[in-house]
Amino acid sequence: MNESTTMNPLGTEPVGTLLRKFAIPSIIAMLVGSLYNMVDQLFIGNFVGPLGNGATNIQFPLSILNVSIALLCGIGAASTFNLAMGRGETEKAGYYIGNAVSLMLVGGLALTVITEVALKPILLGCGATENILPYAMEYSRICALGYPLFILSAGGAHIVRADGSPNMTMAINMTGAIINTILDFLFVAVFGWGMTGAAVATIIGQCISGIMVLVYLTKFKTVRLEKKHFVPNLHMIGAIASLGTAPFINQIAMMLVQIVMNHVMGHYGAQSIYGPDIPITCAGIISKVNGICFSFIIGISQGLQPIISFNYGAQNYKRVKQAYNLAIRIAAALAIFFWANFQLFPRQIVSIFGSGSELYFDFCTKYFRIFLVGLFTCFLQPLSSNFFTSIGKPQKGVFMSLTRQVLFLTPLIIVLPLIFGFNGVLYAGPIADALSFTICYILVKREFNHPEFKNC
Repeated sequence: MNESTTMNPLGTEPVGTLLRKFAIPSIIAMLVGSLYNMVDQLFIGNFVGPLGNGATNIQFPLSILNVSIALLCGIGAASTFNLAMGRGETEKAGYYIGNAVSLMLVGGLALTVITEVALKPILLGCGATENILPYAMEYSRICALGYPLFILSAGGAHIVRADGSPNMTMAINMTGAIINTILDFLFVAVFGWGMTGAAVATIIGQCISGIMVLVYLTKFKTVRLEKKHFVPNLHMIGAIASLGTAPFINQIAMMLVQIVMNHVMGHYGAQSIYGPDIPITCAGIISKVNGICFSFIIGISQGLQPIISFNYGAQNYKRVKQAYNLAIRIAAALAIFFWANFQLFPRQIVSIFGSGSELYFDFCTKYFRIFLVGLFTCFLQPLSSNFFTSIGKPQKGVFMSLTRQVLFLTPLIIVLPLIFGFNGVLYAGPIADALSFTICYILVKREFNHPEFKNC
């Protein structure tokens, strides 16, 4: 092992200790990200009503698009940075960080301009109904103003963690979430500002988190960041994009699925006893609740990333395999726990987000129990996709990120309702989960049969 490996705790500390050190702050950071939208929905659902909750679901694809840019730059930079440090290439490492930060700010600004200019057609394209559109317009126009710092806070968290500061990552995200929650209470519950109040609370929290990232970059520990590191370099951008493509495409796939789901729910809901608004609102709530489960699993995956990248770069394949197997066992146990709760207590969970008609609760309960019946298998795809990205094999990571959302779920959402009617949308979830699990299992098993892993 080179000097960089023997001196760096990523190459020497016990794998379990490292995973706990990096994964717990990552999980908290992911939970905080999920809570941004959930907190809005809690206050909107209780003080504005179901149509307001439907509006946050219509806006959700835009939030996912922001996160996709953040992960493209943040995870791409973190992976290239840790791989470079594992190889002892400290001079090159700083350029990955600087270029990623520049990309996040420019990408956020461009997205803000596009959203403000074409907001109504964008929301209609996301599946807004006539009743939900005014609420979605009010909420989304304000949220768009915070996109640059929202992206920086979400993507910068990965960079901060890659610098060996997972607790700072947690602090950055928790600060924004706490501020958002307090301001949501004041603006929505106390002042009665409705959708506007929820949106303003959200962007204030996100902006403060983004500013904290900027301040941290001035005190970066591993390498000293200079102005030259932030000047765009096509070679560095290409390397960042290569290793950030898998999580980016995974988020884009989620966005497309959300949009397709909104349209399908509205279309078939209008032909059912539920109408178009109830299915769209319920699907949004359940998507956010399910995001809590994925916050744990993706948090473990992100905490695993620096351990995998560094040790693979240092050719310490035994530690790579140990870390992956430990993460899989923990994530599987969590997935089973959430699956059991979603099957047993769907109505109680939905009731947290406000009241509704009996038809509303009937549909939500049905959606929980059928669409998420395969949730206990959901742990393998995110961890395995990130695993391949972390070892510098982004093509496999990208493919895995496409399996559930793009290759299976989206076609099934479109085709199955033609055969089974409205219930076909619900059946698409567990079928996609089973197919994705099978493909990911086969690919990971083949990877671990390679000589570098098989002999350790």
